[in-house]
Amino acid sequence: MRIALYTFDGMTMFHLAAPLMVFGEVTRLGLAPDWETRAWSDTPGSIRTEEGLPVGDIAGPDTVDWADIVIVTSWPESLPHIGIKFSDALRGAHERGAEIAGLCLGSFAVADTGLLAGRPAVTHWTKMTELRERNAQTRLDESVLYIDHGDVMTSAGTASSIDSCLHIVRKHLGSAAATRVARSLVVAPHRDGGQAQYIERPVIDASGDTAIADVQSWALERLDEALPIERLAEHARMSRRSFIRQFQLETGSTPARWVLDMRLDEARSLLETTDRSIDSIAALCGFGSAVTLRQNFRSAFAVTPTAYRKQFAVGCAPTETADRQGWAR
Repeated sequence: MRIALYTFDGMTMFHLAAPLMVFGEVTRLGLAPDWETRAWSDTPGSIRTEEGLPVGDIAGPDTVDWADIVIVTSWPESLPHIGIKFSDALRGAHERGAEIAGLCLGSFAVADTGLLAGRPAVTHWTKMTELRERNAQTRLDESVLYIDHGDVMTSAGTASSIDSCLHIVRKHLGSAAATRVARSLVVAPHRDGGQAQYIERPVIDASGDTAIADVQSWALERLDEALPIERLAEHARMSRRSFIRQFQLETGSTPARWVLDMRLDEARSLLETTDRSIDSIAALCGFGSAVTLRQNFRSAFAVTPTAYRKQFAVGCAPTETADRQGWAR
């Protein structure tokens, strides 16, 4: 397996180090001694990372012709278009059977080639809007860590590049090999590609002078209560139809969707900062039951409340008993 990693001046060290670490561990453990990884750039020689560290022995563009997998490890923050020469090189490699991958912002370069037209893709959640506007034919999915079509792959934000590289190991060498690499590197052996990016949702400004802003402030203090559209409209002193229309106009969301998002945000906060049980959090956030909370939480974030708490809890020891009985498995 010959793997070519695209590099450039100003890239962060992590984006280059992550695939080098994962694929290097494959050979260090003797799992596939014939795997070889080369870093390359537009011109051979060296690059200087964002951290100011020089990296030498960088190969030239002909490395693409040598590779079985070509990985665009990242992309400049200014998000330049890939350019005809680089695009032709990636498309040529793809046509001869090489796999193409874009990690993090590298998804922009891959999308620019047209190889993702009509297919789902993912990138860092902060740049999803830019990628959507730039590549209208590419369908974006912000709910996943990586998407592999077999021939073309994209991944989400920074650390998910490790998951993506472990996925490549798993695909070509099997789960046992990927697990050994992960254990050696002390990382999770398999964060599924379907696991959501943990997007920091914008805080909605409910402090305005409009009736809708007043309803939002009022509702945020009553998330543990039933909040049907009729009750919200009544508080706003509007008809149901007028309220829905005005709510969408001011917020870009439906009342029901907004209430659900606020309940989920409150649930995430309680999971991170308290040791309340899942049943208690479900009641406080207005879900009614732990089952309903789990269903909505998993649908939104592709992970269970218990798994989320294990990753993000700050100094709290969870005490939920229902999850120990297997509800979240």
